[in-house]
Amino acid sequence: MERTLQQTNSNCIKVVLFGPESTGKSTLAKELADHYNSIYVEEYAREYLQKKYDLNQEICSYDDLISIAKGQIRLENEASKKCNSILFCDTDLLTTKIYSEIYFDKCDHLINEYAIKNKYDLYLLMDVDIPWVKDDLRDKPNERKEIFEYFKKTLEKHNKTYNLINGSFLERKLKSIEIIDKLINIVI
Repeated sequence: MERTLQQTNSNCIKVVLFGPESTGKSTLAKELADHYNSIYVEEYAREYLQKKYDLNQEICSYDDLISIAKGQIRLENEASKKCNSILFCDTDLLTTKIYSEIYFDKCDHLINEYAIKNKYDLYLLMDVDIPWVKDDLRDKPNERKEIFEYFKKTLEKHNKTYNLINGSFLERKLKSIEIIDKLINIVI
């Protein structure tokens, strides 16, 4: 487990799939990693919370968040050591911060600090214009637009570079590839 929530240094371009639940982030992260012959970082919270739910039918508590944040940054740091091109992150600590604020009306100071401090080259902000899909962990189908706005305002507040991704899954993928190709040409 990570001692802090700091990213390790890396030469790879880091792209975060960002936005509310059930907007296609996981699927798109996998597809983009395949397209660019690279790797992606899965969402640690999903595995952690699914196990908690399966074992005890319990949902996320505020006390879970620091463990989730440490697990997420550990996965990202491990993946960034293996990556030499583009690293796709299914989530980041800014997402953890947002959900902490939405569900608990507060955020741990360490999560807050590193959510803002850690650097990514691009955020792909996923719109809520695709159908919401129920699972054991998702619980806000009627608040998607409000949560989307919270995600967007958080990016803007912290001056994070982002592009809006919307439309069908194919349109999302093609638009993401176009944006990432432009980013690669700027960075190289």
